[in-house]
Amino acid sequence: MSGVQTITIGPGEPEQRLDRWIKRLFPHVGQGRIEKACRKGEIRVDGGRVKPSTRVAPGNDVRLPPLPEPGQITAQPKPRVSDTDAKLIQDCVIYRDDHIIALNKPPGLPTQGGSKQTRHVDGLAEALKFGLEEKPRLVHRLDTDTSGVLLLARSRAVASALTGAIRHKETRKIYWAVVAGVPTPYLGEIRYGLVKAPGGGKGQGEKMLCVHPRDMAQADGAKRAHTLYSTLYRVASRAAWVAMEPITGRTHQLRAHMAEIGHPIIGDGKYGGSGQENLGDGWGAGIGGEISKKLHLHARSMTFEHPVTKKPVTVTADLPDHIARTFETFGWTEDLAADDPFEGL
Repeated sequence: MSGVQTITIGPGEPEQRLDRWIKRLFPHVGQGRIEKACRKGEIRVDGGRVKPSTRVAPGNDVRLPPLPEPGQITAQPKPRVSDTDAKLIQDCVIYRDDHIIALNKPPGLPTQGGSKQTRHVDGLAEALKFGLEEKPRLVHRLDTDTSGVLLLARSRAVASALTGAIRHKETRKIYWAVVAGVPTPYLGEIRYGLVKAPGGGKGQGEKMLCVHPRDMAQADGAKRAHTLYSTLYRVASRAAWVAMEPITGRTHQLRAHMAEIGHPIIGDGKYGGSGQENLGDGWGAGIGGEISKKLHLHARSMTFEHPVTKKPVTVTADLPDHIARTFETFGWTEDLAADDPFEGL
């Protein structure tokens, strides 16, 4: 075992998560050990207690507890990606260059693993090396049941640049959804804050509650959230095709916001009660008939400045089968959407 040590992060390092920085220096140390050491206060940054997700940067002093030597830990072999799964994830690639890969993530495939998730994009990314030694890194997430554009970076520096651009709102994401009822006004914005519901689980199990802007100061833990929406087409008063742009990026933001204004996303059992039939009054996320009960939320496009070439890049993802069938049923086609559905806001 090594002794207690303090390491100053050098000037050439990018800003990054603490756990990723530790694992780059000590790849034999597992995530569980890092999390436990943070909980016990054995790992500190500039003398303060931290979480594994705390971001560190050049100049930070990181205190580390005694760590086992590489030979003291039996390295677990990386799980092999089956040929079937490798083909599945490679077929999802919709953009690729030397620095970035973009996927059209299918609904039902988690972005990252959890206690009950063994098959996910992060694990399948081993099949997306395409000649490089390291697998690409996730730079943002999508809910398990949400489909569409998902970016991965092929190097640590590009990952840092893209996550920074997302954090500083220098990227643009447009989502498409089919919702119950017809939002009015047709073009608008939603500014309800979001707070975790008491007693909820973690990650995908969380449920968010909306908080009126006037109540934000009294709502402990609530975070500001801002969504633009545009009603593109409708079917009488039963359902509407809506474009949404999240200005902030909170957990379940689009799903919670649309439900809060009375127009839950079709198939959203968590926020809309997918078993409830929408009778035209805008509530109930079940349409019935031929319409799928799967979540009708799709990350349609993402626009960003390429961190290496500095040129603008827009990646667009086709609809998954269940939403495409709903569009066909309602007589909608993808080319009916305006280039910028939020023009005028």
